[in-house]
Amino acid sequence: MKIRESGMPEESYWESFFDMQLILSKLHLDETIFDVVEFGSGYGTFSIPAAKIIKGTLHAIDIDDEMINRLKERITAENISNIRVIKRDFVNEGTGMEDSSVDYVMLFNILHAENPLILLNEAYRIIKSQGKVGVIHWIHSTDTPRGPSLEIRPTPLQCIEWLLKANFKIINKEISLPPYHYGIIAYK
Repeated sequence: MKIRESGMPEESYWESFFDMQLILSKLHLDETIFDVVEFGSGYGTFSIPAAKIIKGTLHAIDIDDEMINRLKERITAENISNIRVIKRDFVNEGTGMEDSSVDYVMLFNILHAENPLILLNEAYRIIKSQGKVGVIHWIHSTDTPRGPSLEIRPTPLQCIEWLLKANFKIINKEISLPPYHYGIIAYK
């Protein structure tokens, strides 16, 4: 099942919205992290730079064949050996990862799902004790050039409430990721 309003624009246009290194740094994804899972990896916008930072494996999960194929092309072109690409309906089937098996979960521009707690509960299940979850989303404004409709676009407060319902503890409540995003970090 695709996340509602999850259509992707052309790759270079999409990637122009993000300073990937800044986002990963502000969300505490660094060389001390071993294994990471990204829910909805898309083109690999964040999977590829994250894989170059971490010590272990990045598990990039997506349901869309076009996204999977593009990410595989990029991995080959950049000679990256620590990304495991997984085609899976993680909304309905979960990630397939073992309990308490990863250090970090990336939930980037995805919590506009119909039931974000499904994603957050799965993230909590697979994260090791003291492991982190990083959330980014589009700011709740009509000034953004993209993003889900405001009716389903979560505010930072909504994301925090969902994280707390999923038993996470908040590290940083709202990190500014200009020009169009905010971030939150929590841990298990």
